[in-house]
Amino acid sequence: MDQERRPTIYDVARHCGVAASTVSRTFSNPARVSAGTREVVRAAAGEIGYEPRPLARAEAPGRVRVLTLVVTDISNPYFVTVIKAAQTRANERNYTLALTDSDESARLEASNLRQLLATTSGGILATSRLSDEVIRQIAGYRPLVMVNRRVDGVPSLVIDTAAGMRKAVRHLAVLGHRRIAYLSGPRNSWANGQRWQAIREEAAALDVQVSFIGPFAPNRQGGQEAADALVLGEASAAIGYNDLVAMGALQRLRDIGVRVPDDLSLIGCDDIFGADLTVPGLTTIAGPADEVGSRAVDVLHAGLGGQGDGAGSLTFDSHLVIRGSTGPAPDAPPARRATGGPS
Repeated sequence: MDQERRPTIYDVARHCGVAASTVSRTFSNPARVSAGTREVVRAAAGEIGYEPRPLARAEAPGRVRVLTLVVTDISNPYFVTVIKAAQTRANERNYTLALTDSDESARLEASNLRQLLATTSGGILATSRLSDEVIRQIAGYRPLVMVNRRVDGVPSLVIDTAAGMRKAVRHLAVLGHRRIAYLSGPRNSWANGQRWQAIREEAAALDVQVSFIGPFAPNRQGGQEAADALVLGEASAAIGYNDLVAMGALQRLRDIGVRVPDDLSLIGCDDIFGADLTVPGLTTIAGPADEVGSRAVDVLHAGLGGQGDGAGSLTFDSHLVIRGSTGPAPDAPPARRATGGPS
């Protein structure tokens, strides 16, 4: 055993030939492990010098009926849909749902999780900004379910927005657009990487040029900053990381005289509340956020040993909702039109 680091539950699991989840339950919820297995695991832990952390030792009496839900930005209407659906299903299954907002900070997310999971049964992480390694470490102490993020060894529920991005590129190509910009979200967003990869691959297949602009904060302010960068380029269309970025860009473009979709077409992602109320209405990629929220509770419930009917990992289809923010490609790029070029 490497003496320069503390032994983990994975070391214990390898030492005695059981799953890491069994080691975790031995220390966090021993009633769910047979007496013989508990004896083997504890003996192995003693042999290699493993000591359970406070999170694993917590045994709050009410813990088994409380679930933690972590979102990256509670002000984003997308998460409101997920939260409401998760809370409804949690109530149906007689759980209390504890909600925390990480404010797009991996540090704050990790801190909140370690405190909340000490007194709750497990967690649902929606678009987590934590590294895979940290997520797996936490999953060793409490059951976790990922929403819109995949991590090996952890159940996940993902809306296939990457496929939606491919549909968005095809839609723009049919409209004659040959230069498309992607308005990037956070670099540490798993979904952001998946969406950009899908755009690049689909554009290459269609012989369309794409450019990466950003990263930007995944909110309206980030979208306004993205618009300022966008008009300096030659793209005739742009796809935003999410609807808030696209809405911020739409507002800024209108303020500086760029007409959507006459001068530039714009597409968002998530189909949040209000996406159909912008002027023009926002073309966007939609998926069943409410179903994801409720099924996440089902999967976590199943992982806690109940009678949940959710599968370990699920992928949900997305589709393109076409509204007024996309149209035929213009003859001139938006930068020249905004500065009085030929229309």
